Amino acid sequence: MKNEEMALLFSEATPYIQKYHGKTLVIKYGGNAMVNDELKLAVMNDLVTLTLLGVRVVLVHGGGPAINEMLARVGKTSQFVGGLRYTDKETMGIVQQVLAGQVNKDLVALLKGRGVGLCGMDGHMLTCARKSDVDLGYVGEIERVDTTLIEHLLADSFIPVIATVGMDGNGVPYNINADTAAAEIAIALKAEKLVSMTDIVGLLQDKNDESTLIPEVEVSEIEGYKAAGVIAGGMLPKIEGMADAIYQGVHEAVIIDGRVPHSILLEMFSDRGAGTMFYRRGNR
Repeated sequence: MKNEEMALLFSEATPYIQKYHGKTLVIKYGGNAMVNDELKLAVMNDLVTLTLLGVRVVLVHGGGPAINEMLARVGKTSQFVGGLRYTDKETMGIVQQVLAGQVNKDLVALLKGRGVGLCGMDGHMLTCARKSDVDLGYVGEIERVDTTLIEHLLADSFIPVIATVGMDGNGVPYNINADTAAAEIAIALKAEKLVSMTDIVGLLQDKNDESTLIPEVEVSEIEGYKAAGVIAGGMLPKIEGMADAIYQGVHEAVIIDGRVPHSILLEMFSDRGAGTMFYRRGNR
């Protein structure tokens, strides 16, 4: 990079660094964006960079591919309803083992001392009840978020790395959709921004054509996109969570392509941004 290009880069980034300094950013990281080890390391390095620039980073992760791999080893297959995994008791044990164990600790290791691994059961962080509108087994709906542990870690410049396994008042564990959990945590923390890093470029008018990326969506338009089938399947809980977050005070919510190197830095610190931004009119 030439000196002139470097100077232009820092000049463009400066107002964004000032904007986000001291603000809370909740990142949901999941899907096949987590499969490539080299890319995963680059993402974790970017999160450390954000922390060094004064951003309060909270990482909420899924682990669908790792869960699917473990289920296949024991001869089980997953069923999905409305983008959510049906979770029987045996599957719940596997989900807990994979998310709170393998996936969580792998991410913490890549953060090189900056990350602290947690799951929603720690400190009653995510108190939930069995999802009531449809029978999904041990899939929980969040009733309460306790941010005490998260706030203590952020105050000491650590990155909380949260696996989305919660529990009810009796200590029964539940699988919680990571997009839903990230949105609820962002709301509870009064976060400035919620970012979903996944394996798609953003919301597409035609899911088979990346050139049909929709760069911005005002939250009142979401129902229309759902009716048209543009928002469906696994995008439903993702975007519904983002809409809830926006309506409850989170300023911005964005879906970005976690497969693109440094996409989180481009989203945070450049005029271009990345992916699809969800916003509320009058709140930008």
